[in-house]
Amino acid sequence: MNMARIFILSLFSATLLFSCQQKPGGTDAEVSEAQEVEEVSASATDFSVNTSESQLMWFGFKPTGRHNGTIGIQDGTISVLNGDVVGGSFTMDMNNINVEDLEGEYKEKLTNHLKSGDFFSVEEHPTATFEITEVKPYSGEMTATDGEDKMKVVVNDEEVDDYSIESPTHTISGNLTMRGTTLNVTFPANVSVTDGQVTAQAKFNIDRSKWGVNFREENGYEARAKDELIYDTVNIGFDIVASGGGEPTASVN
Repeated sequence: MNMARIFILSLFSATLLFSCQQKPGGTDAEVSEAQEVEEVSASATDFSVNTSESQLMWFGFKPTGRHNGTIGIQDGTISVLNGDVVGGSFTMDMNNINVEDLEGEYKEKLTNHLKSGDFFSVEEHPTATFEITEVKPYSGEMTATDGEDKMKVVVNDEEVDDYSIESPTHTISGNLTMRGTTLNVTFPANVSVTDGQVTAQAKFNIDRSKWGVNFREENGYEARAKDELIYDTVNIGFDIVASGGGEPTASVN
C-alpha cells in the first residue's frame, strides 16, 4: 500500500473518532418524504420576498473547524390569510454562493468547489427551492429524525447560539429541493406578520448527503475518503423578509 493511501486511511480513522463526539448544537430538522402542497385560498394575500434583504445562511463543518457563507434568494412569495402564514415558496440562486470566512484564492477555490459536481452541481441545478407545506404554532415538541451518529461533529469553542434561534413562535414544514432531490423538512422558526410585512427566521441542521450533496462516488476511493473528512451536518438559516400585497387582518408576534 503506497504512502498516499496510508495517509488517507489515517485521516479517515481520525474522522471516525471525531464523529463519535457531540454535534455543534442547534436544532436537527425533521426530514421525511416530500409532502403534497395544498392549494392556498384565493382569499389569501401574497407578499413578495424582498431579495435584497432576504438570504440563506449556511455553516459547514470539519474536525478542525467550520466554513460559513450565504446563498442569494432569487424570488419568492409568502401567502397570508387572516394574519396567519398559510403558504409560500422561494427560490435560491445556487450561482450566488458566497463564502464569508475566507478571502482571495482560498475563497475562490472553496466557492468553485461548492458549485462543482462534487457538491451542488450548479451548472446542472442552478436553483434550489423551498415550498411551505404547513405552518403551525410552536409547541416545543419536535422529534428530529436526523440525530444520527454521522450528524455529530466537534468544532472547537463554538457557541450553540450560532446554530439555533431563541423562543420560536411557529413550526414550519416545507419541501426542500436541492440537486434534483426533494425532501420535506420541519423546523422551529420566528414568524411575524404585521401591516405590510412578513418576516421569518430559522436555523436548523440537515444531513447534506440525503440530498446527494457529497463527493461523487465515481470519483474513486480517495475522493470518498476525503468526503469523510467533511461532516454530513450542515446548518441552514433562513432570514426572509416579504412586503407589499396589502394589509393582513391581524398580527402574529
